[in-house]
Amino acid sequence: MHLFKKILIANRGEIAVRIIRACHELGIRTAVVYSDIDRNTLPVRLSDEAICIGPAPSAQSYLNIPAIISAAEITDAEAVHPGYGFLAENPQFVEACTASRITFIGPSAENIRIGGNKSKARQIMKRKGIPVVPGSDRPVADEDEALKIAKKIKFPVILKPSAGGGGKGMRIVHDEKDLRQMYQMAQREAVAAFGNGDLYIEKYISDIRHIEVQILADNKGNMIHLGERDCSIQRRHQKLIEEAPFIFSNSKFRKKIGDLAIKAAKAMKYRNAGTIEFILDSNNNIYFMEINTRIQVEHPVTEMITNVDIIKEQIKLAAGLPLSLRQEDIGFSGHSIECRVNAEDPERFLPSPGTVSLFIPPGGQGVRTDTAAFSGWKVPAHYDSLIAKVIVHGKDREEAIVKMRRALREFIIEGIKTTIPFYLKILDSPEFISGNFNTHFLEKNTEG
Repeated sequence: MHLFKKILIANRGEIAVRIIRACHELGIRTAVVYSDIDRNTLPVRLSDEAICIGPAPSAQSYLNIPAIISAAEITDAEAVHPGYGFLAENPQFVEACTASRITFIGPSAENIRIGGNKSKARQIMKRKGIPVVPGSDRPVADEDEALKIAKKIKFPVILKPSAGGGGKGMRIVHDEKDLRQMYQMAQREAVAAFGNGDLYIEKYISDIRHIEVQILADNKGNMIHLGERDCSIQRRHQKLIEEAPFIFSNSKFRKKIGDLAIKAAKAMKYRNAGTIEFILDSNNNIYFMEINTRIQVEHPVTEMITNVDIIKEQIKLAAGLPLSLRQEDIGFSGHSIECRVNAEDPERFLPSPGTVSLFIPPGGQGVRTDTAAFSGWKVPAHYDSLIAKVIVHGKDREEAIVKMRRALREFIIEGIKTTIPFYLKILDSPEFISGNFNTHFLEKNTEG
């Protein structure tokens, strides 16, 4: 079994740069696709080859499956890495790659289908004895069935789209009189976002931590986990700050949640890299939430505390190599924090596209900046506003917070607005410093 000679990267921005670097360190040549507006970007400059696949709108470029398959064939790429977003969780893309004898670097199409169908994933976990939040075991038929279940599990409840995530189509319902209206609103939003209006209903647990576990699995069914991340600092269900490990973790907690993650992955015959997401209530009860069938934006915090390069592992596993690490080989050192720097107005969270007149990322010991930005780069309005991730590592959480403050103050980005001032406020918050927060932190501290 050998590694690939060339990999096509079907993505853009910082994740494309991240994958290019991993490939080059493994001795693998790269080809990257780009839209015409991304012609003068860092991934295009760093990759061995680059191929234009269409105009700026994603539907005509980064979501254009035939164009990406053609690019792989033209460049003689043996495999495609989808990064995150775009086609990373599209089972039809996996099947198109397979049909063209191109290896998809990620899980199977069936894994992705289960991961994308929240109610089906719940059913599988429930059958295997993995705790799930009380609610419907399948999409509800209509408002009447939703109301019947809501009365049974008691208000408040939350309506969630079966086909997607990221907070779209989710509605919290506090009493019976609002359920029908909220159901219709959630359904319309789910159809608009995912082309599928199926909703399921769960008991709404308010004071929760969002804890997830990184897993790696080879094609022989061997699996390990790389510990947990805390992703509880969110705005409208979108993660903003991620940490590893969970501040209140210990060896007993890590074993418990790690074992649940492996059990969940085995239940769906998972392979390659993925993340099992859980919620932790105020009594430290752990409930399965969902599975993310791709590399995640926040993977660097896990890399920092384990010294495992997750992208390189993805590539090796996709090439058919067995896991080179055993669970007992995974050690955990210090504390890591990641802040997602977006090209947004930090007061109103509105996109701030434009030309970056000056860009000087922070450095120093224990500071990592993942970005594709540079001085003179024009931030396009067509794509996600993430422009950089600042990741720090310290001997403990206190040192990591100090490092992150220093790094963000050192970060020079001129010409556009960014969310850096917003993060500096959070890092000075007594609740954040003490670790005494949950997913409602921002509502209580910045929006209320």
